[in-house]
Amino acid sequence: MIYQVSAGVKTISGSINLPASKSISNRALIINALSYSPYPIRNLSDSDDTKVLEAALFSNNTKFDIGHAGTAMRFLTAFLAKIAGEWEITGSERMQQRPIAILVDALNKLGARIEYLKNDGCPPLKIFGSHLKGQTIELDGSVSSQYISALLLIAPTVENGLTLKLQGNITSKSYIKLTLELMAKFGIQYQWNGNEIFVAEQNYFARDFTCEADWSGASYWYQILALLDSGEVLLENLQLDSLQGDVNIAAWFEQFGVKSLQKSGGVLLSKTENIQPEKLDIDFLENPDVAQTMACLCVAKGIPFHFTGLKTLKIKETDRIAALQNELAKFGAVINEPEFGELSWDGGISQELKTDNPVINTYHDHRMALAFAPMALAGLALKIDDPMVVTKSYPGFYDDLKQVGFSISE
Repeated sequence: MIYQVSAGVKTISGSINLPASKSISNRALIINALSYSPYPIRNLSDSDDTKVLEAALFSNNTKFDIGHAGTAMRFLTAFLAKIAGEWEITGSERMQQRPIAILVDALNKLGARIEYLKNDGCPPLKIFGSHLKGQTIELDGSVSSQYISALLLIAPTVENGLTLKLQGNITSKSYIKLTLELMAKFGIQYQWNGNEIFVAEQNYFARDFTCEADWSGASYWYQILALLDSGEVLLENLQLDSLQGDVNIAAWFEQFGVKSLQKSGGVLLSKTENIQPEKLDIDFLENPDVAQTMACLCVAKGIPFHFTGLKTLKIKETDRIAALQNELAKFGAVINEPEFGELSWDGGISQELKTDNPVINTYHDHRMALAFAPMALAGLALKIDDPMVVTKSYPGFYDDLKQVGFSISE
């Protein structure tokens, strides 16, 4: 399936019911299971990732296929390692290429028994659930925060607790903080000093919990306002006082004239002045999920950029560095990778590379479709291949675009 996306509007006004945070929902599901909670989680994300994780946690099966859901793969691996029984977990072809050895090695040191069923270091996995005994685990903190979060979520249930010593530059530290603060809401105490995190053996307390709206999903509406001359939109259930690290984008977009105001029903975005930076320099170490949003925005508006902190993008749903280079080239933008984990663009457009009405490949990556669709506001005709990949995190995305004046057709 291919969607043609176009938009001739110069301003918008409306209210958008954003999806609930996938990051919060997935963590809350694991915590709810570990606390044997009788309470359902309120406003749970309807994303594919969350549905897959929820289905696995409430299943009587011993074999799970989580598709493209990387968070579910990491969180379930740690969770099942401590649940008595024999389990198998696999995923899509891409998932079977994504590394998981750092997490598996750490769990095996705690007394788990996890084996690779295909290629060493990658799913599918055979897990023999067992009693885990805590110790100090040294972990590379520069690869993926999800390994760290997976271990932290089960840490209170491990005999004698768990100490993590994180090596190197810690990537996506905001997501580790999110994990720990959610654990604290369910009664868990922890210590985080420098690169060392300690969680003692203790009990989760069941409680009623409601998930807040998704700040990664909000980024596409900030992008849309930045591409317009004016407008305002209320993002329902969004909180400026948020546990999510991507709340940082509210400050970033002020240089595009997009203001954020907390209202009782959510965050009101408004744009009254048409401004933009001459060049954009951002370190995405804490916010890698919005890198595609900002790259597409800059190319659409002709703003040179230099982005750093992108090392984890290479092991996401696709190699997002290569994907951005490939797809933005269709608009004539030659995106360079000056150093590992960096992207830069000098603002120049190559007419030889430029394609009329380009078809954007999504590479089974929801954020490719989500970030590229708003570029239609810059008068750039485009098509999106495999458009429904957005169901991974934002199932109602295209309906929301139509609500504010986008034209979406097959």
